[in-house]
Amino acid sequence: MIKVDFKKELKTFYKASPKKVEMVLVPEMSFLKIDGIGNPNTSQEYKEAVEALFQLSYTIKFIIKKGEMAIDYGVMPLEGLWWVDDMTEFDVNKKDEWKWTMMIMQPEFITTSIVEKAIEQLRQKKNPPALSKIRFEGYAEGKAAQIMHIGPFSEEGPTIQKVHDHIIENNFKITGKHHEIYLTDIRRAAPEKWKTIIRQPYS
Repeated sequence: MIKVDFKKELKTFYKASPKKVEMVLVPEMSFLKIDGIGNPNTSQEYKEAVEALFQLSYTIKFIIKKGEMAIDYGVMPLEGLWWVDDMTEFDVNKKDEWKWTMMIMQPEFITTSIVEKAIEQLRQKKNPPALSKIRFEGYAEGKAAQIMHIGPFSEEGPTIQKVHDHIIENNFKITGKHHEIYLTDIRRAAPEKWKTIIRQPYS
């Protein structure tokens, strides 16, 4: 049995400094994704999306672990892309208007056929409501600035601004979608200890 920790293998993209903004070049990676709209704190659609993504990711993990590859790896953290149609009006206090893509990165050896097999297994066992909304595709983020935010999501504002200011001060332009990577199981940790990577693409 081979054991792999992809958060360590890809630590440039899944670990960040809480003190300074870093510039990274994010390669294309494969993700399970679901799109939606609305406040993540109150939306049933959001809750169902996250549940389906994790259930499918764990189903894939066990197919790989018990199959010919015999690779044991930890399921990657939940990630979110957040935006509104006019990003100049993106307001952290108007979450009901937010559009989102929630996603979980899959190792490079995961293929479409493996995902389809996992979907069928999960459909027969639990059949989560959002399962049919999941798609499997690549995402090439490219050049981005990132930093670690430690604390509750409600206090992210100054951290996000710090990333934006860094991009502009270095004569670049903010592009793409606001990206967050959730490294903490918020069900088990106090809000002041939550760790979230805040990432913003630029050009």
